[in-house]
Amino acid sequence: MARKPRLAAGRARALGVPTRGTTNPNRLRRVDRWMTGTLTGFLLDAADPLVVDLGYGATPITTVEMATRLRAVRPDVRVLGLEIDQDRVDAGKAVAAPPFLDFRRGGFELAGARPVLLRAFNVLRQYTEEQSFEAWDTMLSRLAPGGLIVEGTCDEIGRRCTWVTLSADGPLRFTLACKPSGIDVPSDLAERLPKALIHKNVPGERVHALLTELDACWATAAPFAPFGPRARWVESARLLRERGWPVLDDRRRWRLGEITLEWAAVAP
Repeated sequence: MARKPRLAAGRARALGVPTRGTTNPNRLRRVDRWMTGTLTGFLLDAADPLVVDLGYGATPITTVEMATRLRAVRPDVRVLGLEIDQDRVDAGKAVAAPPFLDFRRGGFELAGARPVLLRAFNVLRQYTEEQSFEAWDTMLSRLAPGGLIVEGTCDEIGRRCTWVTLSADGPLRFTLACKPSGIDVPSDLAERLPKALIHKNVPGERVHALLTELDACWATAAPFAPFGPRARWVESARLLRERGWPVLDDRRRWRLGEITLEWAAVAP
């Protein structure tokens, strides 16, 4: 039987285990751009704009970048970076600017914080599928009322990403994001599927059907290639919607290399 995430030793009783810690500047730029572009109203409406960045890694750079980007939307946003590894917390403290940017030791229990928005990227890949669902439940139970989680995975330089947006009601949306010039076919993103989906990319599962259909749309959109990979991606998104998939947003976001769908389209 798979072992459940343990409580890390220490007074903080942080729930989880340390990640590898790999991070790079701008690695999470695509999810940050999506949050600032699609969650603007959500952030502006928040009574207490506390945002948590869970498991930021060996350096706090991506937390600092997120705080800077969110501040352009909500100047009084407060960002809290959480890590289980105390050395990583200490690295964060060196660049902290409380109360608007701070760092603390914590895991899935969120160290007592009640954020309206939680970003958890490249955190759950080391867990089993069952453990990842348990982590979802734990984090959701710690959010402020009406809060959201953005949980996903990306490659080391942030050119291939996928994520799930969740509320207390469960998963809401699924997003694929990439640099279109950096893929051969959209299904290249399969290696970066979140834990809840990565083992479901097999025939008979919805996420496999989505990636297969998106590859077909990409092939059909080949005549757009002379206008650049972004134009081909936009046409692929349009075709995917035309074929009955619940694709959200419009060309403005598709041109950024994004496709967001209702979660029901990929739910296991």
